[in-house]
Amino acid sequence: MRRYVHNELTTIAEALCAVAISAPVAFGVRGIPKADAGWWPITVLIPLSVGSTVSGVLACTRSTRLGSEKLDLERAVPVAPDTVLPTSGESLLRSLALRSVAFLVVPTLVAALLWEPLMVLIPLALVPDRLARATYAAYWERRHGIMLWQGHLPDQPLGKGEYLYSSVRQLTS
Repeated sequence: MRRYVHNELTTIAEALCAVAISAPVAFGVRGIPKADAGWWPITVLIPLSVGSTVSGVLACTRSTRLGSEKLDLERAVPVAPDTVLPTSGESLLRSLALRSVAFLVVPTLVAALLWEPLMVLIPLALVPDRLARATYAAYWERRHGIMLWQGHLPDQPLGKGEYLYSSVRQLTS
């Protein structure tokens, strides 16, 4: 079980790790792109990032066509009172998935080696979408005074379409 906000934030970390792994390999094999060679991949990355931002913001609305983040958060079911939840650091570690990093590294590295070295920046297009979702989820949690958890609890099976659980936010003094 992991905090929902941590899941969104680790996607950003995974994208940054993918760039950090792919860039040295691609630039080492293909060479560092020269400024006069044209930076057309940046002109591809900017519209992708804008689209990702719009997608993230629209996902925080009630529209079910866009995968409503707001409706998903409101459908969270309460965690049983005796459930032991992981600490914040443990939750953050559980959210990091090396498979996701590999999933981002392999295609971008192949594209960077076969086509254009600057393609290693493509995972950064995921960042605005996930940042918008994480920001909204953190705002939603704070406004409602609860924490959202994602994952499977053996003593509390998932219902139809439910993957989020809520617990009362522990106030720190």
